[in-house]
Amino acid sequence: MLSSTRKSAGSSFGVWRHSRTLIAAIACLVLLPIEVSDAGWLSDMFSSPSKPGKSSKQTTSARQVVSPKPAAAKPAAAPKSNAAKLAALGLAAPNPSALKPVATTCDPSKFRIVLDVGHTAKSEGASSARNIPEFTFNLRLAQRIEGKLKAEGFAETRLLVTEGKARPSLVKRVNAANNLHADLFLSIHHDSVPDKFLENWEFEGKKSHFSDRFSGYSVFVSRGNPDFKTSLAFAELVAREMKARGLQYARQYTQPIMGRYQHPLLNKETGVYSYDQLIVLKTTRMPAVLLEAGSIINRDEELRMDSVEHRNVIAGAVTAAVKKFCDPRSAIPYEASSARSDGAGRMLSLMPADL
Repeated sequence: MLSSTRKSAGSSFGVWRHSRTLIAAIACLVLLPIEVSDAGWLSDMFSSPSKPGKSSKQTTSARQVVSPKPAAAKPAAAPKSNAAKLAALGLAAPNPSALKPVATTCDPSKFRIVLDVGHTAKSEGASSARNIPEFTFNLRLAQRIEGKLKAEGFAETRLLVTEGKARPSLVKRVNAANNLHADLFLSIHHDSVPDKFLENWEFEGKKSHFSDRFSGYSVFVSRGNPDFKTSLAFAELVAREMKARGLQYARQYTQPIMGRYQHPLLNKETGVYSYDQLIVLKTTRMPAVLLEAGSIINRDEELRMDSVEHRNVIAGAVTAAVKKFCDPRSAIPYEASSARSDGAGRMLSLMPADL
């Protein structure tokens, strides 16, 4: 019996040795460390929520990888690459630009935020219910935010006041921010409504227009920004700080009555919207956010916007957001994929030539 089975036993041993080699190769692919960029992405895909009492790691290189359990080993034709493994799991390869940490530690004394004063003295934007140019509101609020930030140690805060007509001024402000090598760009505006919502009234003997139908702040980001993920994280911080101070966001941008002025709402809790086409958001080479502080065409809200007390509230909200932005422990995880389709509208306070 031994002599008659020796040939088949030798053959079986060869097959087993070949299979064992393949199994070892597959195990190596699953268990060996993945590249740092893939590790951060896979931990986002497969890790469970952090347990209470344990702080999450903020840098990609320090994240722990929780790999899916491999299925029972089967003989394979050849070892697969990382990309092939991801495809087998039904996952696309990660976009390298999306793997950057949302926030990193910053030194407030060196952190440079550009406060863009929306519009110019020659292109003043919207008019308030009492005929005050939007540019005036924007400048006052931006100056107050600048003072608050500098008082909190952000000495490199820069106030950006641009001259000229609408579209040329947009190019100027983007170039200025890029040349300053800013870490963050925040454009300050005040809101209005489409002409079809305006009503007539008389203020101090002059014919004026108003609309008390809508009110509230809005925060906008562009998915065209080269660092959209970080832009969105900062927008979330600003919106949350505004909400924490009892302010409500403007909800009309999602309504069908807005027509081409509609914008996708990225977070229904805080009032962060997408406005992908806006030049100052999509062409700046740093995280960029636009804040519509409130509606100046609403007669009651205009009075609030014009008060020192209310400017202090908004300046406090923005400053708190910037401070948290500089603290990596305050980073907000937010998936860019949650943003839906592009909006067809544009900012109400901008002229058509501004796009």
